[in-house]
Amino acid sequence: MSVKKNMGKARSVILLTGRAINEGISFLVFTLLDLLDFILCLVYKIADFVVEAEWKPCYCCSSSAKQALAVTSTGKTILVSEKGESTKIVRLTSTKLQLEDVSDTLYTRPSIVSEISRTTVNRLNKLDTTSIVHKHHHLHHHNHQASSVICEKMSAKTTSNNKKGGTTTFTVNSTIIEMLQGKIGGMQSFPIPRWSDCDCSTCCSWTTSSKDALFVHSDGAQLGDKAGTEDVLFIHGFISSSKFWTETVFPNFTAATKSKYRLFAVDLLGFGRSPKPTDSLYTLREHVEIIERSVLETHTVKSFHIVAHSLGCILALALAVRHPSKIKSLTLIAPPYFPVPKGEQATQYVLRRVAPRRVWPPIAMGASIACWYEHISRTICLLICKNHRVWEFLAKLVTRNRVRTYLMEGFFLHTHNAAWHTLHNIICGSASKLDKYLDVVRDKLKCNVTVFHGRDDDLLPVECSYNVQTKIPRAQVKVFDNKDHITIVVGRQKAFARELEAIWSSSSSS
Repeated sequence: MSVKKNMGKARSVILLTGRAINEGISFLVFTLLDLLDFILCLVYKIADFVVEAEWKPCYCCSSSAKQALAVTSTGKTILVSEKGESTKIVRLTSTKLQLEDVSDTLYTRPSIVSEISRTTVNRLNKLDTTSIVHKHHHLHHHNHQASSVICEKMSAKTTSNNKKGGTTTFTVNSTIIEMLQGKIGGMQSFPIPRWSDCDCSTCCSWTTSSKDALFVHSDGAQLGDKAGTEDVLFIHGFISSSKFWTETVFPNFTAATKSKYRLFAVDLLGFGRSPKPTDSLYTLREHVEIIERSVLETHTVKSFHIVAHSLGCILALALAVRHPSKIKSLTLIAPPYFPVPKGEQATQYVLRRVAPRRVWPPIAMGASIACWYEHISRTICLLICKNHRVWEFLAKLVTRNRVRTYLMEGFFLHTHNAAWHTLHNIICGSASKLDKYLDVVRDKLKCNVTVFHGRDDDLLPVECSYNVQTKIPRAQVKVFDNKDHITIVVGRQKAFARELEAIWSSSSSS
């Protein structure tokens, strides 16, 4: 007994020591990264101006908060009033915008360098130096003060002469206003692609096809083949593509399954071969609505099963809430659900859970760099995504073309703008919505809910899936030993295909 007790104490000491070392090293590393990101901000402002002849907005120095309530559509006017400038009147002609979908984590990520920078800016403002700044037209991109937006809402009924009027005032980060310039009056404020994005035929294929529809890989039965045909929608996770499904489970479905089910795997907005608009904020609403247009409407989907991985689980839940009577089954793989403690700010809490600013484990450090550093992550995209053809060639050369590189292709084919906004507006921005979504699935949907998770998942812990089960008691959670965030599917695709077939068959019979 004494030996076991001593061993337990020794293990506890080792764990505490390791944690202290991790935290100490992490503090030093991320302080240096804070400084590096600040320097890269200046570098990219100069580079953008030299290459594109205009200063480009960024979020790294922003400190403003926002109170959001705006839906704009045809005929509605937004009045933008920026500090030190006269009111601008802009009109959104064909874009629906929901500013409450924009996460504050885009421009509120505390760091030592940003705090020093913010303090300096505030002191300069007190010295009334803003009058000098506003003498130059382009330098307003540097000023990340809040923008006051007034939305004059018009009645949706254009046939009626009695229009209901109303005015709502709210505060929006000025960088977001700059991002929206491309949506105003049909103008395009950023070139496509930008100089730091890849311009190959694969990445830009969407510019010569439909810009309002996702790339959809379809397989299996065809509409009208026979009575009883069912539809399945596959949604990939963050920095991935439809190949996550089409190269793994699709080839392993039986002939009987492919004759009964229509299988649809999408490349999400900003990823793979789908459109990558430079003026998009990649909000939850934008992602969901383009999935609806590209799959549900285009392919006349009346009811369907959903299979989603990681970030895709959030989109799956949003779709389920919008179409509760159409969902036949819901299969979630590694869902990023962190219940927010009372009193915590939801977006910031989830940011720190997903990206804890730690160097260990490595996947946590990768997530932290992706979430916290706008310009470092842009540099990574510049080095890897813009030059993905070189990396793919080297990978095939080293492996002698014996290793399939579809995961690499999914990782490469995106833009920084898409990844940055999707990460913040979907993962963090939906934090306050997931509880409501899960309540709706529990109370209003009768479909089967199955959750898969790898026990060795260092990015999203197993507790995320059990949290889902706590909200939806009928959800069945399956945890697999020695599997992580990717290998929960990749490497066991044949077994996973059989499991999906069983879920669909059970849902159809019930």
